[in-house]
Amino acid sequence: MTVITEAAAGPGPSSLPRPRSAVWRRLRHDRAAAAGLVIIALMVLVAVFAPVLTALEGQDTTTMHPELVDSATGGTPLGSLGGVSGSHWLGVEPQTGRDLFARLVYGARISLGVALGATALQVFIGVAIGIAAGLGGRLTDAALGRLTDLALAFPSVLFAIGLMAIVPDSIPRPLILAVVIALLGWGGTARLARGQALSLKTRDFVAAAKLSGAPPLRVARREILPGLITPVLTYAALLVPANMISEAGLSFLGVGVRPPTPSWGQMLSQGTTWFRPDVMYVLVPGGALFLTLLAFTLLADGVRRTLDPKNIEVAA
Repeated sequence: MTVITEAAAGPGPSSLPRPRSAVWRRLRHDRAAAAGLVIIALMVLVAVFAPVLTALEGQDTTTMHPELVDSATGGTPLGSLGGVSGSHWLGVEPQTGRDLFARLVYGARISLGVALGATALQVFIGVAIGIAAGLGGRLTDAALGRLTDLALAFPSVLFAIGLMAIVPDSIPRPLILAVVIALLGWGGTARLARGQALSLKTRDFVAAAKLSGAPPLRVARREILPGLITPVLTYAALLVPANMISEAGLSFLGVGVRPPTPSWGQMLSQGTTWFRPDVMYVLVPGGALFLTLLAFTLLADGVRRTLDPKNIEVAA
């Protein structure tokens, strides 16, 4: 657990110097974190410029090419490596012949967008509830603590499957996925924020702020929230890959985004039946998902090391 350095005179975290240049310098020199950051940046660029990349290849996500699959074998792509060619950089999809590269880069939009959106909402809800529980009275803490325990113990997968099955088609599926994952996964962030808030509210600078007449919301925003940055950022970096797995799992179970909209989880779900005749259809989305998860894990570990107050003090 990260320990926040307390000034002798009692100023809060908001008044402490923040050596941003030292933090950024340490993060850049952390090879594992830098590698993770580069991979994440590349994945985000791929998702953002998906239309440009598919235009360069000359393909799209929906056009079928039945002439590129062998109907005699049930739709196995013709050619080596799943039909890789100059026109189809990663081959084609079994049965339909849709371009695999186009579906991969557009699928990155769904997988990354859902994971990042869910993480942002999880952090917002979890931090708000955690700070309220940590700074509130005994009854507030007990009530919000039981609510957090319920969120952590709730059978989220079963609830998500049931909810996604009844959501109207008029509501965008990626948006619903992000909201459902966030509403069922904020418990860990809330518990982390509560523990940090309970620790910080015993510090002299928080007591001084209360004695000066600062309202609870100001105390939470100016004195408690800055002390949560390190653990929450580290935890959020780990939440992103977890949420990507959740999105992939729901799509794998058939309750995520619906065809023809591509996502990595949906491609993995369909690719399980084609592992032997067309291994590329599993390796391509699976490899992209694994690489992205590894990148976020490396970045989270680097952020934890970089934002450690002891390291910041030494670098400063």
